[in-house]
Amino acid sequence: MGLGDKMSNKAEELSGKAKETFGKATDDEGMQAEGVGDQASAGAKQAGEHVKDAAKDVKDGFTDK
Repeated sequence: MGLGDKMSNKAEELSGKAKETFGKATDDEGMQAEGVGDQASAGAKQAGEHVKDAAKDVKDGFTDK
């Protein structure tokens, strides 16, 4: 996972958290739901990148021996 991807995913997660918090504070259920959705999307992207990293580590483990 590249540093740019990590930063982008983290920014999306933080933005989602801010939207969720703002939605709760203003009783805006749409904004709150959008924030939760953004966080879920960022989490899914991060999980996918972790799988890619793990697969690369396994591959590298076989080629190093």
